[in-house]
Amino acid sequence: MKFQIYGSGCSKCKALTDNTEAAAQALGISYDIEKITDMNDIIDAGVMRTPALAIDGEVVVEGKISSVDEIQKLLA
Repeated sequence: MKFQIYGSGCSKCKALTDNTEAAAQALGISYDIEKITDMNDIIDAGVMRTPALAIDGEVVVEGKISSVDEIQKLLA
């Protein structure tokens, strides 16, 4: 499974990354994480608010830090 974190690399982006990793590990999912910080790439992905999370290319979280539980529900 591939996760993409969109954002400037701020503390909110780090928190979303940490929560995403924790959710995947709790479910036993193998994953790769790509951090996308280039504004043009973020806009090209259709992301209007950061931080954002895409799972396998589909943006599922935008403009907030989802909890581990919320991300687990998206992965289940």
